Amino acid sequence: MPKIVQISDPHIVPYGQLAYGQVDTAAALASCVETVNRFLPDIGPFDMAFVAGDLTDFGTEEEYQRFRDIMEPLAIPYRAIPGNHDDVEVMRRCFADQDWMPETGSITWTAEFSGLRLIALDTNVKGKAYGHLSDASLDYLEAKMTAANGDPVIVAMHHPPIRTGIKKMDIQNLRDSRRLQSILSAYQGELRLVCGHVHRNIVAPFGDVICQIAPGVSHAVSMDLRVGAPHCLTKEPGGFLLHELHDGILTHSIPVGQFDGPYLFYPDS
Repeated sequence: MPKIVQISDPHIVPYGQLAYGQVDTAAALASCVETVNRFLPDIGPFDMAFVAGDLTDFGTEEEYQRFRDIMEPLAIPYRAIPGNHDDVEVMRRCFADQDWMPETGSITWTAEFSGLRLIALDTNVKGKAYGHLSDASLDYLEAKMTAANGDPVIVAMHHPPIRTGIKKMDIQNLRDSRRLQSILSAYQGELRLVCGHVHRNIVAPFGDVICQIAPGVSHAVSMDLRVGAPHCLTKEPGGFLLHELHDGILTHSIPVGQFDGPYLFYPDS
């Protein structure tokens, strides 16, 4: 059965810097790569990984090269889509050697596996924190879902179209999502919408489908639902998602790092 790793929001910064002056995002992404590789013998084989946006913090060539250097040891192939912190054209140049990277236009692509399709969409709006899907991207989505012919589909993008209650993030979510909701809700097969951006593991309905937001690799947007709450980060443990086809689309949330165990529950029985 297909197994796909979703990594979200690495926010790699230039060498010698911490993200927001607080977070060593490079070390966190390296730990994520190590964690994925370590899980392979027990859970694998994994078919691929994808990064659901905000690969970098400022969208510079130095950051993308650092990102690629950190991801190099990953034992499975990976692809990526941009988030609001990415620069689409710089990202395109820095991944021009990859066959999944479009030469022009938005960074959209589709990966096909045995009985499952992953359709990845570019929600980047240059210079803006919020997301948007162009008519061309929605046409692409509609055509690819028609071609899926009822097979299970995962649709991936950076910005979620749902409200989370975290006000500073909700104003940055996907804008103008009615056509997206109509396309997804009309699909006559198993479907999951997966996103990043909020740095928290959140599940909510979007029309007739499940929308799942992935945790960040290195830090979380603070869980503060008060009106007027400041925009803050918390150094909670990072994580990633594992999507697999198993009597439908099943998603596991896996923490980044090494932890004691496994221990037998009843070693003497």
